[in-house]
Amino acid sequence: MRDTIIAGSKVGVARWTARITPNRLRVGLIAAVSAAVYAVLGLVKLATYRASTFDLVIVDQAVRNYAHFRPPYIPMVGAFHGRGLDYLQIADHFSPIYALLAPFYWIHDGPASLIVAQALLFAGAIPFIWLFTRRMLGTAPAYLVALAYALSWPVAQAIAFDAHEVMFVPLLTAIMIERYHAGRFLPAFAAMGALLLVKEDMGLTVIGFGFYLFVTGDRFRGLCCAAIGLGGVMLTRGALISLAGGESADFWAYGHLGPDVPSAILTLLRDPVAALLLPFSEETKVDTLFLLAWPTLLLCLLSPLSLVALPHLLERMLSDRELWWRADFQYSAFTVVILFCAGVDGLCRLLRLLKRSDDRSLKLAWSAGACVVALTLVPRFSLDQLYHPSFYKAEGIATASAAEAVAKVPRGVTVEAASSLGPALTSRTTVLLWTGQSHGADWVVADTARWQYPFGSPDDQRAQVDRLVTEGYTKVYDHDGYVVLRRT
Repeated sequence: MRDTIIAGSKVGVARWTARITPNRLRVGLIAAVSAAVYAVLGLVKLATYRASTFDLVIVDQAVRNYAHFRPPYIPMVGAFHGRGLDYLQIADHFSPIYALLAPFYWIHDGPASLIVAQALLFAGAIPFIWLFTRRMLGTAPAYLVALAYALSWPVAQAIAFDAHEVMFVPLLTAIMIERYHAGRFLPAFAAMGALLLVKEDMGLTVIGFGFYLFVTGDRFRGLCCAAIGLGGVMLTRGALISLAGGESADFWAYGHLGPDVPSAILTLLRDPVAALLLPFSEETKVDTLFLLAWPTLLLCLLSPLSLVALPHLLERMLSDRELWWRADFQYSAFTVVILFCAGVDGLCRLLRLLKRSDDRSLKLAWSAGACVVALTLVPRFSLDQLYHPSFYKAEGIATASAAEAVAKVPRGVTVEAASSLGPALTSRTTVLLWTGQSHGADWVVADTARWQYPFGSPDDQRAQVDRLVTEGYTKVYDHDGYVVLRRT
């Protein structure tokens, strides 16, 4: 019996060892190093008071409540919008998928856990991008495209700007596309369904996936996916957010087209030429669209896979919100994996058109070009900070004084905190954003030396501190511009 058990154990170990191929080790190493780099970027910003209450504290409050088996209240947003401290995260953005991060808070209860989880999720897309590219182009191009994604500017910008629901999207879209291409439909459609739990507008990406399936011949599944995506958008925006206590009109960004969806569609139909030109109507839009396509050397435009990204891109570019158009924030990370896979597919289609499908040199040249483009864009975006010593020194920020100010606030209280100080307090207090409108919290931690959102200037911040003093608050700390007030 003992010999049988030992023999069985040896067979199991041998099988497990056989699965660890050199390619898997290399891809795993790329993913692990990428996750470590992403985590360092976020953790340094957190430790040096350069993270922000919008949105790190928001996500932290929701996930902490999930971790303690409570509804995902986000008092920071509730106070900011005047909707009470029991405001639910799913009433703001429909992102119940945040509940999956609760186990990270059982290990470490704080926003650092979010940053690490986000880094792992972004890096988790790398193996699926590698698999898709290897199947299409070969092994060497797969490594180059995986590196191009790891260094890509949309990922860098998302990692550098706190934590957001977009952290789930690259991995889920990579699984959806790669597994469908491999003929593994169950995991592909499971990932597609999970996208609907990420954000209320992710149904648009599901609709785009349906378009792709339809035009490539899988018409029944395509129609089903488009219907599911449309139903998801209508259900979340039209019912679930309102039932949770939110306002579906909060994120209506198309007032220039009409007050609602039907009127906006009619406006676009009345002048189709203007509608076609609207996504290119501002220089900022054109710059962002070019930056999204350029990492694939524009070959993503030759692939129907780009249809998956189209609805989300139109949502951004047809809006009246300049922040959505720009490349500075996290919004482009929603479509980065789709466009890289479309670039790979576009190259294959171009080679077939040229009757050079077996030309390995062209496949390798394009993949190397995509990797070089990603490298050339690094200095323009947030990964550039990592090789500058000043990033780790937090020049211009009195970190010692900030730490002293934060330490003055006792555990368990409600505190109105300047945007850069909220993340340091959220694990032990209920953080509200310090604004020009007092919420009556017993404690206030202000910054009067450096601009803080949503104030117009440090002068406005100093004026607000003076007003709070006249209203009955007492200063218990004042150094290097950091001021701690307690209501007496």
